[in-house]
Amino acid sequence: MSLRINDTAPDFTAETTHGPIKFHEWLGDGWAVLFSHPKDFTPVCTTELGYMAGLKKDFEKRNVKIIGLSIDTVEDHKKWKSDIEETQGHKVDYPMIGDPELKVAKLYGMLPAEAGETCAGRTAADNATVRTVFVVGPDKKIKLMLSYPMSTGRNFDEVLRVIDSMQLTAMHKVATPVNWKQGDDVIILPSVAEAEAKEKFPGGWKAPRPYLRIVPQPK
Repeated sequence: MSLRINDTAPDFTAETTHGPIKFHEWLGDGWAVLFSHPKDFTPVCTTELGYMAGLKKDFEKRNVKIIGLSIDTVEDHKKWKSDIEETQGHKVDYPMIGDPELKVAKLYGMLPAEAGETCAGRTAADNATVRTVFVVGPDKKIKLMLSYPMSTGRNFDEVLRVIDSMQLTAMHKVATPVNWKQGDDVIILPSVAEAEAKEKFPGGWKAPRPYLRIVPQPK
């Protein structure tokens, strides 16, 4: 299954460290970050899960839930959580999905159908493609996908930045330029006609080119 931005995030039922969930029901009317891992007790993923635990309140401020997935059992996840807390200094109190039959990984296109039906005997290298971050919106659509190699830790501050941009641009007819962060100027969408732009942005804008209309970030 090949997923793209704006596809509906596949729904699923799974066991997690917080008990069974149905993904769309768990998501509710908010946003979610689903980030996957090839194997428990792996070094890079240990740092990632710990860092995300430290950012949990920052995501909550944005009405974003966090949920992890790894190709192992929930019981293994619970053991791994202790290592994460001891080595990274943050307690993992968001749910971690157990995927011992590889069902969710296949559903999200991270493993091929012929990968088998069990995590037993599989190494992290066998699951190297299970390293994707999915951001899902309140409409259950996929808003962002980021895939990383196993040797490179993910930048979750960047995920927060992108969520800030997506939530802002969902409310206002603007786009965010390169390296934008909260409080920076934004760009009026090309689809907004001049008359509408004058109504929405009465303070005017800078326009080094007619298609490049720069305004302060809307409140």
